[in-house]
Amino acid sequence: MTGVCVVGLGKLGAPLLAVLARQGFEVYGVDLNPQTVAMIESGIAPVEEPKLQDLLATHRTRIRATADWSTAIGHSDVTYLLVPTPSGADGGFKNDHLLAAIDEVAAVLRGKAGYHLVVVSSTVMPGSVGGPIRERLEAVSRKRVGRDLGLCYNPEFVTLGNVVAGLLRPDFVLIGESDAQAGAMLEGLCRRIVGEHVPVARMNFVNAELAKIAVNTYVTMKISFANMLAEVCDNLAGADADVVTAALGRDSRIGGKYLRGATGYGGPCFPRDTVAFATMARQAGTDANLALATHAINERQLERIIAIVAEHIRPGARVAVLGLAYKPDTPVTDHAQGTMLAAALGNMGHHVIVHDPLALDAARSMLPQNIEIAASTAAAVAMADAVVIMIPAAEYVEFFAGWSGGGRPRLIVDCWRILDPARRLDMQRIVQLGRKQPAAEAADAVVQRAAQ
Repeated sequence: MTGVCVVGLGKLGAPLLAVLARQGFEVYGVDLNPQTVAMIESGIAPVEEPKLQDLLATHRTRIRATADWSTAIGHSDVTYLLVPTPSGADGGFKNDHLLAAIDEVAAVLRGKAGYHLVVVSSTVMPGSVGGPIRERLEAVSRKRVGRDLGLCYNPEFVTLGNVVAGLLRPDFVLIGESDAQAGAMLEGLCRRIVGEHVPVARMNFVNAELAKIAVNTYVTMKISFANMLAEVCDNLAGADADVVTAALGRDSRIGGKYLRGATGYGGPCFPRDTVAFATMARQAGTDANLALATHAINERQLERIIAIVAEHIRPGARVAVLGLAYKPDTPVTDHAQGTMLAAALGNMGHHVIVHDPLALDAARSMLPQNIEIAASTAAAVAMADAVVIMIPAAEYVEFFAGWSGGGRPRLIVDCWRILDPARRLDMQRIVQLGRKQPAAEAADAVVQRAAQ
């Protein structure tokens, strides 16, 4: 194998390029953004992702980035496609960008001798790879999949903020294959990345496409179940969501991953994959009621937090929202609950102060202009009458572990229960999701007066 080409050098493509170089492959990256190409060529990470910069710098001699499709594909035996597949009005994924990339790849392959493997890693609707994608690849290249070309579907199951580690140590590798030769070639490449002990599941295209969105829909179902359970605990004396979910997680049929009641899920995959699963089921003539219920439970989590804030403080109060990304360790704000909360509170007339360790720049365009940006956690808390902790970032855990209360009353809404409930912070009214709050009318009155 002479080389591997990665088309699309964004949140997943750039880490994949770097990981392939780490494993000894000569890699070629293609992207339509000249700035992204220039950054990769200079050994600079185009996206914020742990370990990515170190890998690009360390293995720079095996990495080339270009806008020239012919050069990249001409020097490669395998081409990965990691281009956007945005959601359409019906909730399904659109293949326009993917088909445009297929046109470019196939045009090069038309004049290229030898067998070439094309790997679709973008998330697609079931029926896409074996249908319009295969048809376009064969029509433009004038070659036949299964004879002259291999075609595989190989989506990644990684979380932003942990992409490099996820690529190197996945739970399993999913491969949808056009034929045994293509599948075996891709499995051999994957083994060089993940080793011999990671399971590899090989199947036809439609099963792999369905498995991808089914996995994420099942995970979001666990998240929404945990959030539903936390809502029950909010209203049941003596109940604690963490105690209950810890017990549930010990059952091997359930497991503890993603079973923590807190804020709703967000990000570029979970919300849209769950909706796409329901859309796919409807198109297939059946109902996906669990997916619809999962989405509905997630949609009400933001209103749940807004209601808690509104119950304890008056309009015009200063509210600090800590955490604008959809999770810690990433600047990504797609469907991020913190960003949506800040915008909603601002529109309600509150003076909103925001902070995030990584996502401030990404969130600016999504927030009203009157939102105030704090330079630090301490500054945000000091200015606020109410503080809402939206992500369990290490910076916030550390800050509140050493915080004594700041000398004046505030409401603290601790969505992830990062504060020790045994600590009694001076003059602070603490509300933790998933734990019924003791009656504290006097403390509420203090917070109300501070907001006036």
